[in-house]
Amino acid sequence: MNLSHEEEDRSLSLSKFESMLKTNKVFFFDSEEFEDIILHYLDSGKINLAKKALKLGLEQHPKSTGLKLVQVELLVFDDRLDIAERLLNDLYAIEPTNEEIYIQKANIYSKRDQHDKAVELLNVALKYTDDYADVYSLIGMEYLFMDNLEQAKESFIKCLEEDTDDHSALYNVVYCFDFLDQNLEAIDFLNSFIDRNPYSDVAWHQLGRQYYAVNNFEQALRAFDYATLIDESFLGAFLEKAKTLEKLKRYEEAIGCYNITMELDDPTSFALLRVGKCYEKLGNHEKALKFYLKTVHEDPLLDKAWIAITDFYIRRQNYQKALYYANKAIGIDNENKMYWKRYAVINKALNFHEEAEEGYRKAVEYGDYQLDTWLFWTDTLQFLGEYETAANTLLQASEYYPEEYEVEYRLAGLYFMMHQEDKGVFHLSNGLRLNFKNHVLLEEFFPIIWENTTVQETIKKNRAK
Repeated sequence: MNLSHEEEDRSLSLSKFESMLKTNKVFFFDSEEFEDIILHYLDSGKINLAKKALKLGLEQHPKSTGLKLVQVELLVFDDRLDIAERLLNDLYAIEPTNEEIYIQKANIYSKRDQHDKAVELLNVALKYTDDYADVYSLIGMEYLFMDNLEQAKESFIKCLEEDTDDHSALYNVVYCFDFLDQNLEAIDFLNSFIDRNPYSDVAWHQLGRQYYAVNNFEQALRAFDYATLIDESFLGAFLEKAKTLEKLKRYEEAIGCYNITMELDDPTSFALLRVGKCYEKLGNHEKALKFYLKTVHEDPLLDKAWIAITDFYIRRQNYQKALYYANKAIGIDNENKMYWKRYAVINKALNFHEEAEEGYRKAVEYGDYQLDTWLFWTDTLQFLGEYETAANTLLQASEYYPEEYEVEYRLAGLYFMMHQEDKGVFHLSNGLRLNFKNHVLLEEFFPIIWENTTVQETIKKNRAK
């Protein structure tokens, strides 16, 4: 690998500096060499070495503005903001047109959460800088801190107008569009950007993501195709392309793309799981199961993988195997609402009603408040003859679903079963008001009380309304 002259000089300076530290000899470096050495150590996270280099640099070049600005950077890093600010004021008196002074002052204001003042100073820096892109990017970040996404977006766009290769700014622009739910505007911007920079793999990738977000999968695929043609090792683009092919039901091609991602990097549980799903869609159940099992081997804590295997056996009505994997999943994470829901469904199919009741109860306990979970749970309680518990559970459900006819008809039936006719009539009237047509649910779930005179009279009275 050939190094540029600049990189060779930096490498020599670093070797010379580290040799000096080891031997305690004192070598001379010019101030710019010291700046490069310090910035190298800062970028590498070697703060102590950066501070040593700064100390030696200032001993050799006590009047160097560049070194003093690096000193400010280190002081800000250490949150010694007042000292940094005093030093900047001294430097301002000497060099009032040095843009780095305004940038560092802005950095101090930013650290103090005074982002509007930071923006003011960065706008002054624009008058003196040659690197407009960097300053516009810093302004964009300040607007992000202030949650002013529109202004942030404009600043990052200006940054890209100065430097089309600033991928960080490009990602930030798209982030702003996403946050503002401006997918169509993002598409227009990215198409315009690509017209000027047709070989920007990042722009094509981001364009594909925007088309995917608005369900234009054909255009998304085209964009991801270009991204992967420009960069044949663009892992993220291949992954997004595979997901898009799935949406287009081109499952074999999707598998091919997922396989490329696994060649480019170690297989991820996500890719293995999606390959399994694709094989299942193609009817190749043996391969589907093989990839599901690989997924749980790769990531035993991935709930989607355990659920995929469990659902695989549920669809084949092989409930014993489904129960085996549901139990295995619960053994790994016994507070996962999805595991408990599957456990309940399987046990219900196997006519293990007490276990099914436990499954629904645990699912709700761990945050599953979907209507069908509450209803299946209370239907199971009713089957077990636990009418009062079922009614209390439905009253809990009604806090989440206050105007739900399925809850009201069940409550009505349960109260009639417990000979609490006033409450039964109240909830039956509610159910009839909310959805008269489905009053047959009462007959379906509570055939014993269907012929009850009060029930029939209440239905008749509400039919007249």
